[in-house]
Amino acid sequence: MPRKLRLQYPGAIYHVMNRGDRREPIFADDLDRRRFLATLGETCQKTGWQVHACCLMSNHFHLVVETPQANLSAAMKWFLGTYTIRFNRRHEEFGHLFSGRYKALIVDGSATGYLKTVCDYVHLNPVRAGLVGPRQALDSYAWSSYPQYLLPCRQRWPWLRVDRLLGEWAIPRDSPAGRDQFEQRMETRRRLENKNTDWKSVERGWYLGDQAFKRQLLAQMRASRGDHYGPELREADETHAQKLVQAELRRRHWTESELSRRPKGDAQKVAMAWRLRRETTMTLKCIAKRLRMGAWTSVSNALVQRRRQEQKCQ
Repeated sequence: MPRKLRLQYPGAIYHVMNRGDRREPIFADDLDRRRFLATLGETCQKTGWQVHACCLMSNHFHLVVETPQANLSAAMKWFLGTYTIRFNRRHEEFGHLFSGRYKALIVDGSATGYLKTVCDYVHLNPVRAGLVGPRQALDSYAWSSYPQYLLPCRQRWPWLRVDRLLGEWAIPRDSPAGRDQFEQRMETRRRLENKNTDWKSVERGWYLGDQAFKRQLLAQMRASRGDHYGPELREADETHAQKLVQAELRRRHWTESELSRRPKGDAQKVAMAWRLRRETTMTLKCIAKRLRMGAWTSVSNALVQRRRQEQKCQ
């Protein structure tokens, strides 16, 4: 069975999440949590990862990680595998600790607020889970990177990078005043969490960014498709097919209306269908609809005749 596409490129930012097998705990106590963070630190040292946010819950974790090298898959394999070995050894267990493949949402980090959105989602996770009460400060939950943001630089986890998130909050310096400002803004943001914030784009999507960012990702997916599958790859193929149609229309100086005006079996339309069939995964039914060529069987017959003509010319 081919595996779902995992897009990787230098400088990519991901929101990574994984749960325990059968939703069981991945931390038995605080010692496990400290070992998890220590293993994460080792991973950063080995791979060059930069962590912008993280949060450890009872049966799952969240990370916002930037990969200066295109190494998410290799690094996650070492990270999760090493922590699983250490957990099993300590608790005299064996077998899987995590449930299947981790989820990795690709985040647009080009100073457009998407990094801030996903880091807010991670830092506010204890609030949504009811682990931080209305009268408790947000930094009272220790197993999140948020309290680390409020500490002086030398007291933080060495692998945590804070400047990009502070910058998206328009906080120019990692100073006592800047950290106080960040705390005040996050407490205000935390109160808004009670007003049914819509997190669907973070929880259910495959990317977080604008349409230009999405188009870039789709192009990369198609170029690195290999034997992968999934709705994202199908969308990449559909986008590529639409670009080919537009290119063919421009080459002929046609408008969309020309497709409807010309006969269903027009030779130029058959030529366009021939290219779509050879260079994309569009079905005959979709080609017939897109090029206004009637039933898919008509397209099939026209392409068979086109193939015979080419074979005679060879």
